[in-house]
Amino acid sequence: MSRNSNNPIYLPNGKAGEYAKWACNFYIGCSNNCDYCYCKRGVLSKTLGKPYTELKKAFKDEQDAFDRFKANVTKYLPELQKAGLFFTFTTDPMLKENRDLHWKAALYAVSQGINVKFLTKRADFIEHLDLERQSDEVKKRIAWGFTLTGFDNREPNASTNAERIAAMKRLHNMGFKTFASIEPVIIPLMSMDCIMQTRDFCDLYKIGLMSGHRDYSRKEIEDFVVRASDAIDMVGGKVYWKESVREFIGHDIECSAGVGSDYDLFNDEW
Repeated sequence: MSRNSNNPIYLPNGKAGEYAKWACNFYIGCSNNCDYCYCKRGVLSKTLGKPYTELKKAFKDEQDAFDRFKANVTKYLPELQKAGLFFTFTTDPMLKENRDLHWKAALYAVSQGINVKFLTKRADFIEHLDLERQSDEVKKRIAWGFTLTGFDNREPNASTNAERIAAMKRLHNMGFKTFASIEPVIIPLMSMDCIMQTRDFCDLYKIGLMSGHRDYSRKEIEDFVVRASDAIDMVGGKVYWKESVREFIGHDIECSAGVGSDYDLFNDEW
């Protein structure tokens, strides 16, 4: 199943496969307007890179999208119960324009025994979704991830990095699992600061370099890997170093906090 298939649920490939085995895309386009967004590049930039979000043309309306989602859940239920479901690679799932459908779908997935992960640059959805009052089952099965770069000026319409960090802490204190996408690393020093600010309430870090960025030095990234790994390990956290980091420094990364791309955030006995 490709990203542009008529199915909302699909199997990601390439770099997206490092984030999730199964994902759901209802919408394309995003109003956060991040200048480094991969959706703005290449042949698909005129569709995926729109500065606003809209329902994929494969769906007649949101009800049709949700009905197809439920059909996909039924079809792939054993696989989804095992691997979980990620929202989303083609927009921010917590934009005001699209968060209600994403949340409706997530609650349905949870009702079917599926773990769900959201990755967002928003911090203004907690009250809207009434997350404090959600059941223990919902809190046990939904993880909230935040992209953190430290550069608000490069993400002009997103919530600030400080707001995202505060939202992550609130959600973790509510009982939700949390994770951080430290990607792209724009300046290692700023990424390290994001890690230090969140390590007491972040269960997992996924860290990757900026595509095509050649301003890093190998020593700079190697030093960053050592410092970040030690800081995360010190508080019992976990980190997945993406292929972009390992390729850049030219070797695998060994650290006690390190995990693979298949790490199960919901399994406390891992």
